[in-house]
Amino acid sequence: MVMQSGMTGAAAKPEMKKPLVLSLPNVLTYLRILAVPAVMVMLLAGLQDAGRWLALAIYVLACITDWLDGYLARVWHQQSALGRMLDPIADKLLVGATLLALTGDRTIANLALLPAAVILCREILVSGLREFLAELNVQIRVTRLAKWKTTLQMIALGVLIAGPAGDKIVPHTSEVGLALLWLAAGLTLITGYDYLKAAVRHAIDT
Repeated sequence: MVMQSGMTGAAAKPEMKKPLVLSLPNVLTYLRILAVPAVMVMLLAGLQDAGRWLALAIYVLACITDWLDGYLARVWHQQSALGRMLDPIADKLLVGATLLALTGDRTIANLALLPAAVILCREILVSGLREFLAELNVQIRVTRLAKWKTTLQMIALGVLIAGPAGDKIVPHTSEVGLALLWLAAGLTLITGYDYLKAAVRHAIDT
């Protein structure tokens, strides 16, 4: 009876769940990271219009995975610490690398370097602030304005990737992309300030 009870207890013991390393949401995040060098190569390889359209196609697919991986993780209950860690990293890599590539091919130049620098600096600032706040066990919710910032930023970069190739089909495509980049930089400053204010408040209270 004792042995039988022990076996029952062992059988009733819940199994340890393995990390969802190869779950579809995480695989989509990996693909978004792999898209980063692909976009850069297409923009900087000197393939002219063909390279831009290929870069845009890869970029759009990467942006779709940004929404899809989170949606599938929630619906299929496959959220994981690995996914939560890699998702924002993948986003920042995509934005940062695309900005650098567009600067390298002179799509973003002169005064337009200012909003690009603002966006890059904000991403670095927020990453540092999140790390600091995580040590204090403080989480800041993503605001609706921050979501609008991200959406506008992604659209602006997509339009700029099309750039000169897009100008041949829709006049002033590049100018529209630059205008959206300035708007995204403005929202970036506002949302970045919100993070900074929260971090300073908690630093003073600690």
